[in-house]
Amino acid sequence: MKKDIHPKYRPVVFQDVSADYKFLTRSTVDSKETIKWEDGNEYPLVKVDISSESHPYYTGKQKFLDTAGRVEKFQRKFAGNYFAKRK
Repeated sequence: MKKDIHPKYRPVVFQDVSADYKFLTRSTVDSKETIKWEDGNEYPLVKVDISSESHPYYTGKQKFLDTAGRVEKFQRKFAGNYFAKRK
Protein backbone atom coordinates (compact mmCIF):
# COMPACT_ATOMS: atom_id res chain seq x y z
CA MET A 1 0.00 0.00 0.00
CA LYS A 2 1.20 3.52 -0.73
CA LYS A 3 2.14 5.62 2.27
CA ASP A 4 0.78 9.08 3.07
CA ILE A 5 -2.18 8.94 0.65
CA HIS A 6 -4.93 8.22 3.17
CA PRO A 7 -6.48 10.89 5.41
CA LYS A 8 -5.73 10.69 9.12
CA TYR A 9 -8.47 8.78 11.00
CA ARG A 10 -8.64 10.21 14.51
CA PRO A 11 -11.04 11.04 17.36
CA VAL A 12 -13.17 14.14 16.65
CA VAL A 13 -15.85 15.94 18.68
CA PHE A 14 -19.04 16.87 16.81
CA GLN A 15 -21.17 19.65 18.30
CA ASP A 16 -24.83 20.14 17.41
CA VAL A 17 -25.17 23.93 17.64
CA SER A 18 -28.99 23.91 17.71
CA ALA A 19 -29.28 21.46 20.64
CA ASP A 20 -25.95 22.19 22.37
CA TYR A 21 -25.09 18.49 22.23
CA LYS A 22 -21.57 17.12 21.81
CA PHE A 23 -20.33 13.63 21.07
CA LEU A 24 -16.91 12.08 20.53
CA THR A 25 -16.38 9.74 17.59
CA ARG A 26 -13.74 8.99 14.97
CA SER A 27 -13.56 10.72 11.61
CA THR A 28 -11.23 11.92 8.86
CA VAL A 29 -12.79 15.40 8.67
CA ASP A 30 -10.44 18.37 9.02
CA SER A 31 -11.09 21.15 11.51
CA LYS A 32 -9.22 24.23 12.66
CA GLU A 33 -11.11 24.46 15.95
CA THR A 34 -10.34 22.32 19.00
CA ILE A 35 -12.14 21.57 22.25
CA LYS A 36 -11.09 20.12 25.57
CA TRP A 37 -13.11 16.96 26.21
CA GLU A 38 -14.24 15.41 29.51
CA ASP A 39 -11.25 13.05 29.60
CA GLY A 40 -8.85 16.01 29.66
CA ASN A 41 -7.62 15.59 26.08
CA GLU A 42 -7.99 18.15 23.30
CA TYR A 43 -9.77 17.08 20.11
CA PRO A 44 -10.70 18.75 16.80
CA LEU A 45 -14.20 20.28 16.90
CA VAL A 46 -16.70 20.07 14.04
CA LYS A 47 -19.93 22.06 14.35
CA VAL A 48 -23.07 20.62 12.73
CA ASP A 49 -26.58 22.02 12.37
CA ILE A 50 -28.53 18.81 12.90
CA SER A 51 -27.78 15.63 14.82
CA SER A 52 -29.89 12.89 16.38
CA GLU A 53 -30.61 15.23 19.32
CA SER A 54 -32.29 17.86 17.14
CA HIS A 55 -33.59 15.97 14.07
CA PRO A 56 -37.41 15.73 14.05
CA TYR A 57 -37.37 12.05 13.12
CA TYR A 58 -35.36 11.07 16.20
CA THR A 59 -37.00 13.52 18.63
CA GLY A 60 -40.56 12.45 17.81
CA LYS A 61 -41.59 15.91 16.63
CA GLN A 62 -41.96 14.89 13.02
CA LYS A 63 -44.83 16.47 11.10
CA PHE A 64 -47.00 14.26 8.93
CA LEU A 65 -48.59 15.35 5.68
CA ASP A 66 -52.33 15.23 5.16
CA THR A 67 -52.39 12.00 3.16
CA ALA A 68 -56.14 11.56 3.59
CA GLY A 69 -56.76 14.75 1.64
CA ARG A 70 -54.52 13.51 -1.17
CA VAL A 71 -56.32 10.18 -1.36
CA GLU A 72 -59.74 11.89 -1.50
CA LYS A 73 -58.54 14.22 -4.25
CA PHE A 74 -57.25 11.25 -6.25
CA GLN A 75 -60.54 9.38 -5.83
CA ARG A 76 -62.58 12.40 -6.94
CA LYS A 77 -60.38 12.90 -9.98
CA PHE A 78 -60.51 9.31 -11.19
CA ALA A 79 -64.05 8.42 -10.05
CA GLY A 80 -66.77 7.41 -12.45
CA ASN A 81 -66.01 6.44 -16.03
CA TYR A 82 -62.56 8.00 -16.30
CA PHE A 83 -61.01 4.73 -17.48
CA ALA A 84 -63.83 3.80 -19.84
CA LYS A 85 -62.75 3.26 -23.41
CA ARG A 86 -63.37 6.20 -25.66
CA LYS A 87 -64.93 5.78 -29.07
